Amino acid sequence: MSKLPKAHQFVDLSDYGRPIAKVIANSLKDTRFTPVHVTISFMISGLIAIYCILAGQYLLAAFFLILKSILDAADGELARVKQKPSYVGRYLDSTADILLNALFIWAIGYVAQASPWLCIAAFIGLQLQGTLYNYYYVILRNKLDGDTTSRVIENKAPQAFEGEKQQYVTFLFNLYNLLYITFDKTIYLLDDNAATGKVFPKWFMTSISTMGLGFQLLLMAILLVLGFEALILPFFLSYTAFVLFFIAVRKLFY
Repeated sequence: MSKLPKAHQFVDLSDYGRPIAKVIANSLKDTRFTPVHVTISFMISGLIAIYCILAGQYLLAAFFLILKSILDAADGELARVKQKPSYVGRYLDSTADILLNALFIWAIGYVAQASPWLCIAAFIGLQLQGTLYNYYYVILRNKLDGDTTSRVIENKAPQAFEGEKQQYVTFLFNLYNLLYITFDKTIYLLDDNAATGKVFPKWFMTSISTMGLGFQLLLMAILLVLGFEALILPFFLSYTAFVLFFIAVRKLFY
């Protein structure tokens, strides 16, 4: 099941793992495995990737970075095939992502002997890029009556789905909000009327998808394997300039 109606599906460069994720989800459909179990598995894959980076095993690190990206898609796919949307899973997934991103940046900065300030700046840039992609994608999904588990404005804990405990949803929402609120509010302030504009064209969303987490992890993996670990943080810092570029394009034309 796609997150968007067929007529509006675009080439998502950050979602290359979706076909394998669907296979994994379908294989787990009639088992006791839940989307949260898959989320935990991508957390483990991410931690293994970090260990491999620190150990200089860049080929293995690349494998586990890409595996993490695939499993990151598989938890949502499993929720859809089981027809059990979950706010616990949604906020646990996002919380795990941002914490792992910080550790990825730290590990790469460590092996590249980068300054702490470059690590911090690259992490902020990485998150702003991903936030812009998610912001526009959620707006598109909400407009087109697609998957609405995520909301354009995350300002209060949602009502728990059947089978979930409200206290867990509220706790994870508050943790999510603590970690993401600065990035979310920054992007919203830069483009606060995006939700009232036109439906974004496919080419625009494909371009924005280069800022999605899956594509970011793929770039990290490629640059590590090629021995360009020292270029990773400067790249993500400089690519942040395209956040303003894409927002300008959106405001001018859509």
